[in-house]
Amino acid sequence: MTQAPKLDLIALAMLLCLSLLWGGSFFLAKIAVAFLPPLTLVFFRVFIAACTLWAVLLILGKRLPLHGSWPLKFLALGLINNVIPFSLLFWGQQHIASGLASVLNAFTPIFTMLVAHQMTQDERLSGAKILAGFVGICGVAVMLGADALLGDTYRILPQIACLGAALSYAFAATMAKRLKALPPLSIATGQLTGSTIILLPVILMTTSSSELATVPINTWAAVVMLAVVSTALAYLLYFRILQRAGATNAALVTFLVPVSAIMLGAVFLHERLEANQWLGIALIALALLIMDGRAFTRLRTSLR
Repeated sequence: MTQAPKLDLIALAMLLCLSLLWGGSFFLAKIAVAFLPPLTLVFFRVFIAACTLWAVLLILGKRLPLHGSWPLKFLALGLINNVIPFSLLFWGQQHIASGLASVLNAFTPIFTMLVAHQMTQDERLSGAKILAGFVGICGVAVMLGADALLGDTYRILPQIACLGAALSYAFAATMAKRLKALPPLSIATGQLTGSTIILLPVILMTTSSSELATVPINTWAAVVMLAVVSTALAYLLYFRILQRAGATNAALVTFLVPVSAIMLGAVFLHERLEANQWLGIALIALALLIMDGRAFTRLRTSLR
């Protein structure tokens, strides 16, 4: 039987870095979506990120495989890992509280476990994974607190949209794992190029240059940061984690994103961490330990 990929220390360190990059994306998107419609924001996010990675490819003298079925694979991955989830999340966050959206997005590891169980041979569902997913979601909910979950919670469709984004991410992670023959730079570039091609006709039909001309310069700065740092760089890291630790472990970043956002606020904005936030962080750390499993194996061995 194929051995399941492990979340080793290097993969965990990369996961923590990725959570910082994606944690900052919520702040940047909040600035940008005030002046740009969600679909327009998604387009510029993936377009600028794709241009950035193409520049890196050219500098390094690398080539993107565009023969055979590769273009279709990049289009499919761009659709389910960028276009669909980004659009659903940006639209959903216009109608429900950001805290509630974060909790719903934390279902990504749960969905990924189920999808990977059906579509892979080395990431089978186990009791430890189910327990880790439950503990992780509880940790996110406790950390955000009741106040963060209030506000327009009666709106069902936005909540379904956020869950739809999490499900789309789950299928994308499992699909991207099958592209491990390519380096992360090629996968990320192909995916973002595919999503740009998908969205380009829509943007040309729905967005005018006069509308874009009224967008403030600080909003464009936020869009560039969102694209270059929280998308191009983040996806390079994400696909490396995916190849090293598997789809289920890579999806754990959705538990860590709220942690990084709160910790960044504490460090740079001098926000005080409340008791529920410390408890939530502890539960998420426990979920990671359960998912990894080695700490409990060593504990059982030492008690024998």
